[in-house]
Amino acid sequence: MRLLPVLKAFLTAAALLAGGQGLTRSAVAQGAPVPVRIGVIPIVGAAPVFVANGEGWLKEAGLAPTFTTFESGPNMIQALASGTIDVYVAGIAPLAVARTKNIDVRVVAATAIEEMVFVAGPKLAPYFKDGASKGEALKAFRAKEGRAARLATQPPGSVPNTTLQHWLWQVAKADKADAEIVAMGIDATQQALLAGAVDGASIREPALTIVQTRNPAIKLVATGGEMFPDQPGTVVGVFGAFADKNPQAVEGLVRAVVRATELLKSDPARAAVPVEQALGKGITDVATIQKALTSPASRFTADPRAIIEATKKMQAYQVSIGTLDKDIPTDGLFVPSYYEKATQR
Repeated sequence: MRLLPVLKAFLTAAALLAGGQGLTRSAVAQGAPVPVRIGVIPIVGAAPVFVANGEGWLKEAGLAPTFTTFESGPNMIQALASGTIDVYVAGIAPLAVARTKNIDVRVVAATAIEEMVFVAGPKLAPYFKDGASKGEALKAFRAKEGRAARLATQPPGSVPNTTLQHWLWQVAKADKADAEIVAMGIDATQQALLAGAVDGASIREPALTIVQTRNPAIKLVATGGEMFPDQPGTVVGVFGAFADKNPQAVEGLVRAVVRATELLKSDPARAAVPVEQALGKGITDVATIQKALTSPASRFTADPRAIIEATKKMQAYQVSIGTLDKDIPTDGLFVPSYYEKATQR
């Protein structure tokens, strides 16, 4: 009888070894799942994290995730500062501001680049004729309508706001009298554009696919690369205290994100299912999400090294427009070692 517990333990271990080929070293080494509180914004740029969770890869990595949705990166910084989230999945720009406030957050993976695009609503779109200067289009709108074009975006300091200002003032060379920037949340931006409450907006997927499906008169005017070349977008940032306490968990998180990024590129139809579950909320369907995953505004990459130089340029521009006090060294902000280890072949 005394042998039964030993035999049972042996058989359990053998079963785990036989069936646990998909488990990561993190899960095996840590034993009990590590609770991780993940803050996300509801965009396709965050798709790798949604896919990693939906496919069960975060669980395999030894993580027990819970998700909180935010309307913008700057709003999420407050949660980081208060210690209510461990992982930040949103735009890179607010993290520079966070570090100026002594919030230790480290970028361990990217998820997407060149996400933000500019669209014109039905009233503004006709002014952007093929070959016409975009700055002149805004000027013509103001001359005809008697007011500046109202353009929606997220709060100052965010990637959407920064890229919109860069496109307006540096690329389109628009006169500041011709454009009024209106800051609002992601959902409000989409609703305002569809309702005609604003004339244009900087948006990203799935909003781009949704608004153009619902109103084909909404025109894509500028792509992400035009608005800000190599535009750094959504990243996975980890709170320093969590990373120091759970290095294997962070390694497993990054490995799952890398795996999800590969699936998004190789099989968007399969990847669309967990993304729709995270973003759909009954508003859209899997087909729409799949279209968004393959649109010109969706460029997925997990390599944080790919956005370091562009992040420096974005920081410099933020300083020039007053949303960042000074350039922040990127040495402590980016920690690519997790990605490098996750992609070793």
